[in-house]
Amino acid sequence: MTDMISITTLDGAIMPAYRAVPAGEPKAAIVVIQEIFGINPGIRRKCDTLAEAGYLAIAPDLFWRIEPGISLDPDVAPEMQRALSLMGQFDQDEGIRDIEAAIRFARTEGVAKVGAVGYCLGGRLAYMTAARTDIDASVGYYAVGVDGLLGEKHAIAKPLMLHIAGDDGFVDKDTQAAMHAGLDDHPKVTLHDYPGEDHGFATEFGKRRSEAAASLADQRTTAFFTEYLG
Repeated sequence: MTDMISITTLDGAIMPAYRAVPAGEPKAAIVVIQEIFGINPGIRRKCDTLAEAGYLAIAPDLFWRIEPGISLDPDVAPEMQRALSLMGQFDQDEGIRDIEAAIRFARTEGVAKVGAVGYCLGGRLAYMTAARTDIDASVGYYAVGVDGLLGEKHAIAKPLMLHIAGDDGFVDKDTQAAMHAGLDDHPKVTLHDYPGEDHGFATEFGKRRSEAAASLADQRTTAFFTEYLG
C-alpha cells in the first residue's frame, strides 16, 4: 500500500511524505531522502521497492517549506535548472530537522530500527543524518560536498555506507580523494567506488541510470540494511 501522509515537524508544522507499506509486518523502517528533484516517480519507486523487500519506506517532502509537491525530471533541461535553483534555496540544517521528524514518526510505527538512504543532495543529507541523529544505519549515493562535512565524522556512531561515482560531474577527483582520506579509517563508515560512473547512476528512470553499477550498489545496500536493520 502507498499513500501520502502528514508528519508533524520539530517546529510543530505539517510536512507531507510519501509512504510505502509492506504486505506483512515491517522488518524495519527506512527514510528515503530525495534528490533535488523532489518526491518524483524515481523516489517513489525507491520506496515501493523497499516495501516489496519488507520495509516501511517513508520519503519526506523536504522542499515543502519552499513549495510542496515538487516532482521534476532531470532529463528535461528546464526542470533540471529549476531543481538546481531549489537546491540553492534549501536550508539543509532545517532539512535534517525534518528528516529527524520523519525518523521519530517511523519509530511510532511499530518498528525496532530505522535506517535512511539518500541520493545526490539526499546522499549528503544521509551523511549529515548519520552524524546528527540517532538513525540506526545510513546509505548515501553520490553524496555531494562531503569533504566540507568531515569535521562532523566524529559524531557518526552507527554504520554509514557511501557509494561514490568515479566520474561524478558534481564530485571531482579531489573531493573523492578527500572523502577517502577522511573516512577510510572510520570504523563505522564504508566507501564503495564505481569507476567510470557519473552522478545519478542508480536513478530508477531516465538517461542517467547505469544498470550494472546501479545493480551492484543496490545489492550492497540491501546486504547492508539486512545486516544492520534486519
